[in-house]
Amino acid sequence: MDKQNKKMNEEEMLAAEEQPQEIQEQLAEAETEETDAVENSIDPLESKVAELEASLEKEKKEYLFLMADFDNFRKRTIKEKAEIIKNGAEQAMKGLLPIVDDFERGLEATKDATDAGPVLEGMELIYNKLVKYMADNGVQPMQTNGSPFDADLHEAIAQVPVPGDEQKGQIIDTVSKGYTINGKVLRHAKVVVGQ
Repeated sequence: MDKQNKKMNEEEMLAAEEQPQEIQEQLAEAETEETDAVENSIDPLESKVAELEASLEKEKKEYLFLMADFDNFRKRTIKEKAEIIKNGAEQAMKGLLPIVDDFERGLEATKDATDAGPVLEGMELIYNKLVKYMADNGVQPMQTNGSPFDADLHEAIAQVPVPGDEQKGQIIDTVSKGYTINGKVLRHAKVVVGQ
């Protein structure tokens, strides 16, 4: 019986020794599987991070190119605006040159003139040419005498007493003509208003 007990004890001990080794192997396998699972889950995350970083770099470059393009556009627009402002009067002045030429010819011709009739006629021709040029460019004189006073269009420089109520608030005299350009006041008319 002792032998039998001893044999059973040896078998149990072997079984017990094998058991921890099996358990250790199972634990090692489980650890390996967990490590593989963690590594497998990290690989997609790392590739996703790399992909997002590449996308971010691309977006940064596009943003910088867009900002540079906008800055160039802004500078070009400012330069073009400055050119327009600088040369805006060029066309108007070019149109006035023939009128200046006429004045110079008129002045030259009047040096030896003894009769004022032709000089007056020449001045009227030049004046009409200037008024036509102004009208062609949208400049129109305001009609003021006899119309009601309007502070948006007129500048009252004096008020005079009037005999009738119908003339109160009306423009009696125009000291300096007013002009509009394309419907906007270019110069207010200086007027005398009835009181």
